[in-house]
Amino acid sequence: MNVPPSTTVRELIEQQALARPQAMFALATETNQAISFGQLARSCRHVAALLRAHGARPGDTVSLVMPNGLLTLQLLLGAMHGGFTVNPVNLLSQPEQMRHVLVHSDCSLVCVAPEWEQRVRELLAPVERPVAVMVCPPNAGAFPTAGRIHDEDDLPPPAPDAIALLMYTSGTTGVPKGVMLTQANLTANAQAIGAEHALDHQDRVLAVLPLYHINAFVVTMLAPLATGSSLVLPPKFSAGRFWAQACTTGCTWINVVPTMISYLLEGAAPEREQTLRIRFCRSASAALPPEHHRAFEDKFGIGIIETMGLTETAAPSFSNPLDAARRKHGAVGRASGCEARVVDASFSPVPIGATGELVIRGPNVMRGYYKNPEATRASFTPDGWLRTGDLGHVDADGFFFVTGRIKELIIKGGENIAPREIDEALLAHPSVLEAAAVGIPDKHYGQEIMACVVLREGSLCSEDELRAFCIEHLGPFKTPKVLRFVGELPRGPSGKVQRLKLLTPPG
Repeated sequence: MNVPPSTTVRELIEQQALARPQAMFALATETNQAISFGQLARSCRHVAALLRAHGARPGDTVSLVMPNGLLTLQLLLGAMHGGFTVNPVNLLSQPEQMRHVLVHSDCSLVCVAPEWEQRVRELLAPVERPVAVMVCPPNAGAFPTAGRIHDEDDLPPPAPDAIALLMYTSGTTGVPKGVMLTQANLTANAQAIGAEHALDHQDRVLAVLPLYHINAFVVTMLAPLATGSSLVLPPKFSAGRFWAQACTTGCTWINVVPTMISYLLEGAAPEREQTLRIRFCRSASAALPPEHHRAFEDKFGIGIIETMGLTETAAPSFSNPLDAARRKHGAVGRASGCEARVVDASFSPVPIGATGELVIRGPNVMRGYYKNPEATRASFTPDGWLRTGDLGHVDADGFFFVTGRIKELIIKGGENIAPREIDEALLAHPSVLEAAAVGIPDKHYGQEIMACVVLREGSLCSEDELRAFCIEHLGPFKTPKVLRFVGELPRGPSGKVQRLKLLTPPG
């Protein structure tokens, strides 16, 4: 049963609770505990009352330092249902970054998993404003108590333009920036994802990505909510348990990032009969190498829909079609739920096929960066398009291709070289599991190319062999001057390679 379009998270929750109160919304793999849409609506009212009992008021920011779990899910949704702003903190943050987020966000309450309590209290110690701390086991069967609370004292519904999510970008340089997304931003994209993938109440997604990342937050939490479908929630990604978790719980689609695809390719494939219910795999957050794309589809028999989005666009703004025959390998897809185009340095549209910066406009685009008007202004063109910082082009069919980040572009001897071109050539070598290229200073060319390479387990490949392979596939000019073999590549929480960190010597 489809529900009318919504403009707030509360509307999404209440409409599903009214339409299908007994239907399962979420299932925890570790405990086998489930929550229905009706239970979710009731728990949301309880969460709002609980947050008020701890001193938070609607409009306040409530931070969460918690891994995935059913309680984490209910806290996030309950806070937004009650008109609070949620701030899921990246658990992979360095202590100084986490401290910055907790201070900068002006949170009045932190919900924290027991194993994080001591660290969070230490980080909050120098903070001058009062900040309450509520300890919440992420998979607990019940919420913590706070004296007498009154669920029936319902709060006024939040406005569509109220800030519902404050999520800090990981970034490769500088301090994280707080992206402000409204209730309407989130619901617009949740509903757009549902339409793009034709999701309905029979669908179920394996939600292995952390809920403190925008992809999981919108794609695997809010999109099922918007479509009356369901999600299966493991505590974290496990390549060894992935297929059992997806198949035994009846998942019909999976949502991963390219790093996870590379790990799954290293493992065994389940029997095809076990995965027949899985109608597609969705890859997002970073460019998927075409070699990995083809290898995954060949090995597992599941088609991949490649997508792309930003925290600033409430997750996806591009998606390949649901129809496999219309997808294009290497493309991030067509604009989805928004408008997109490619512009030059003066923000004028460039011809089809020409390289420029991808810009986006639509209902999913952020309000701005919290307490950072300068960065907000710099992120938009004069006529209101969001600048992605991504270089790429669009073809005659409206498919967008991303070739790199503006700040990561390698300029050698005046020629622009997209790092992804180097990556893909290296990944074509059978011994290479992962690769990432970056520009390094050079007195003759201005920049030269360095590539960091992760070899497949048990593979032997010399630098000379790999360089000869590159010369054959890239030509001498684009062959990396420096090849560095590494155990792993530096990545952000979304799985995206942080290329500029490759410039920092190991150790």
